[in-house]
Amino acid sequence: MKALTALAIAAALSFSGAAFADADLSKKNACIGCHDATAKKLGPTWTAIAAKHKGDKAAEQKIIDAIAKGSKGVYGKIPMPPQPKAAGDAAALAKWIMTH
Repeated sequence: MKALTALAIAAALSFSGAAFADADLSKKNACIGCHDATAKKLGPTWTAIAAKHKGDKAAEQKIIDAIAKGSKGVYGKIPMPPQPKAAGDAAALAKWIMTH
């Protein structure tokens, strides 16, 4: 039982560590200038993005494409310009956004 508890704690800490690391990526790539987890800014919240794509098996790829190539008309009238500097982190960011 102790081993199972230790394993569960290690898994939880590993997941939360990844979540913090990817939150740091959102700062590094200036995503937080337009997006937030729950507060509407210029762009949609990460929670709204995750909710819109819930159940979509291609969700992460769609988010990766939006980061790299930009998007228009997905969440309203304001387009998201391409973020070429964030393209290398796009997969990790997309995975993290979908956890919201």
